[in-house]
Amino acid sequence: MLGKRERLLLVIADDLGIGPNTTSGILQLAAQGIVTGSTLLVNSPHAADAVKRWRKMGAVPELGWHPNLTLDSPVAPPAQVPSLVRPDGSFWPLQSFLRRWFFGLFDPHDIETELQHQLQRYILLVGYPPTFVNFRQHLALLSPIGEILMRVLGERRVRPYLRRIQEPLSVWRKVPGARLKRALLGILGRRLSSYQYAHGFPGSDWLAGIANPECVEDPEFFRRWLRAMPGDVVELMCHPGRYDPTLIGRACTAEDDLTQQRVNELRWLSEPSFLDTVEAAGFRLVAPSDMMFGSCSLARSA
Repeated sequence: MLGKRERLLLVIADDLGIGPNTTSGILQLAAQGIVTGSTLLVNSPHAADAVKRWRKMGAVPELGWHPNLTLDSPVAPPAQVPSLVRPDGSFWPLQSFLRRWFFGLFDPHDIETELQHQLQRYILLVGYPPTFVNFRQHLALLSPIGEILMRVLGERRVRPYLRRIQEPLSVWRKVPGARLKRALLGILGRRLSSYQYAHGFPGSDWLAGIANPECVEDPEFFRRWLRAMPGDVVELMCHPGRYDPTLIGRACTAEDDLTQQRVNELRWLSEPSFLDTVEAAGFRLVAPSDMMFGSCSLARSA
């Protein structure tokens, strides 16, 4: 009798460097062999320290770049990217960013300038270009941001793995939580995924893990995704971390649930039942570079 087919699972923890305790949680999961990649927020004031701690841990997990236009301040001098910053020189937060994007108030040249500066900052900190990239808060879905990002990355000899923000309708039906958000991101994601595929950027078949904070109060959250998800190559997006007060006033407020969401994700991913579910679903954990240089360098475009 033929055995169960092996599928590939990337477990990508976003936001390395956003705060010291968040970094600690991600590195903990990497040491446990759970997180296979993490994306670095290079414009964070904690980024350089995070890279030092990552090196001390043996440079695991594999490190990628998390482009960001909505948190802290730009890497480029604010005068060079005036449409991206508030009067105090910091980025517009997400809600303000979306309003300004809707009314066409961003200069594409400013976006490209900042992304070039962030990429160079990544190379300066890490020592080489990123093997994988995903945009903070999925802003690459907004045209022309995704197209600009791919133009910047396309100047490199090797195209990195890019997150493809899409999930099958069957999973949207089976997995509860954040369905309106997931539907909207999926519509935008399919367009961008086709563009990524056409321009030779590796990626997964499907993305799992999109949520709102209230979704991550259930210990079944990640396991439910993995049990429902089809496809040969799946990326599980997560945002684990220990309680991190440095995020308050920057990435969240004292009243919302975003810091607790990270703590919950760290707990659920650390439980032995998570890896049991990975195995039961037929997945093998892989790093993003396996998508570039291994036998599955280009996943199918759905």
